[in-house]
Amino acid sequence: MKTEFKTAFLAATCLLAAPALAQDAGEPGVTSDVPEETVYDGDFLSIGIGAGYGPSYSGSDDYVFFPLPIVQGSLGGIDINPRPAGIALDFVPDPEDGPGISLGIAAKLNRDRATQIEDPIVEAYGELDTAIEVGPTAGVSFPGVLNPYDSLSVNVDAVWDVAGAHSGMTVSPSVTYFTPVSRGAAVSLSASTVWVDDDYADYYYSVPPVNTLLPAPDVLPGFQAEGGFESIGLNALVGVDLDGDLANGGFALIGIAGYSRLLGDAKRSPFTSIRGDADQWLFGAGIGYTF
Repeated sequence: MKTEFKTAFLAATCLLAAPALAQDAGEPGVTSDVPEETVYDGDFLSIGIGAGYGPSYSGSDDYVFFPLPIVQGSLGGIDINPRPAGIALDFVPDPEDGPGISLGIAAKLNRDRATQIEDPIVEAYGELDTAIEVGPTAGVSFPGVLNPYDSLSVNVDAVWDVAGAHSGMTVSPSVTYFTPVSRGAAVSLSASTVWVDDDYADYYYSVPPVNTLLPAPDVLPGFQAEGGFESIGLNALVGVDLDGDLANGGFALIGIAGYSRLLGDAKRSPFTSIRGDADQWLFGAGIGYTF
């Protein structure tokens, strides 16, 4: 399924880890009983599980359900952030005030077209191997953009396949705006894009001109894919704490709705243009616990 969608859904766990939610008493609708400390001061961990409904592969117009684990936290000064089927470690401590910088390493599995291929024509072109993608991640965040409790962050991951599946690389920049809307709820809006190299594009989007497993009328036209921008997307996330106070941890619900548009050869590939659709949608929900 679409890697960008997995990333967006897992990023929703950030809504479970927002110390700024301990808001001042002067805000409308916010109680005056504001804790001086939150569960996010020092070490903490958010874990949970979610379910998503999205394309069966990048460019598919068949949709499937899939599980999504949720892990985020901070242990010993190292932040643990979610990635699609993986994690990112941030080794730079956050400052008490002002902009923050993140710098670390990301690692994840890419199982696009490795399972859940619903289209029998695409399936006849074979399941792909699972890629293990590892590389640096960096970002910067700016708190208090429009109100004292919101933030704007910019992040980029550059990862390489070290398992020999696609043997290529991807670069995934994103911009995210986060804000609480009450003491017990917060929302996040993000925009992202994905750039892929020639090896990646060839592995996932090229189509051989011959396929002896299919009758001649069903064989797709041969296509040689090259690298470039693979997609651009928008996502809306919401988190709601079940006891009405995100600052004290406990159980919270997470939801996401997202749209992504394939670009370049990812869009032109017969796997997308003939058998699928460049417009990709995602809906998902999950529950997490922070302690």
